[in-house]
Amino acid sequence: MAGTSVEVGEPIYEIVASFTSITDYGVNVQAILSGAETPPAEGAQIDFAFQGSFCGDRLSGSVTGIDYAHARADGRIDLHIHASLTTQDGARIAFFADGVAMPGPDGVWQLRENCRFLTSFADYRWLNGIQAWGIGTVDLGRGEVRIKVFAA
Repeated sequence: MAGTSVEVGEPIYEIVASFTSITDYGVNVQAILSGAETPPAEGAQIDFAFQGSFCGDRLSGSVTGIDYAHARADGRIDLHIHASLTTQDGARIAFFADGVAMPGPDGVWQLRENCRFLTSFADYRWLNGIQAWGIGTVDLGRGEVRIKVFAA
């Protein structure tokens, strides 16, 4: 059974995921993400579906989800993520995050996220009471996301 005490700064897991699809709403996603075009004044909605795996000392498994991202006219992307974590023993954990993506060199963006969890599976209820921070990158050329998640 997973422990219930979580220390501030304790690593929760690391996630590695890939985009499975990208949905735009009337913009050229590649041009915006590469910086060749700026988003319109109202911003641009871009949905990034993803799947991958996560691994940590207290939980590991697979993840699927969608980032309902909003590309702002100033170049920053606001993140709004909903995902489902499925542990190796079959427990499901709802995952929610918001945050920002900031452009970096060579198509690698910096990610900062505020993360929350919700589950009724007894061994993982300890997640319900914590706030977590995610720090990572997204490599647009590879379509790969890497994030380390820590207890806040």
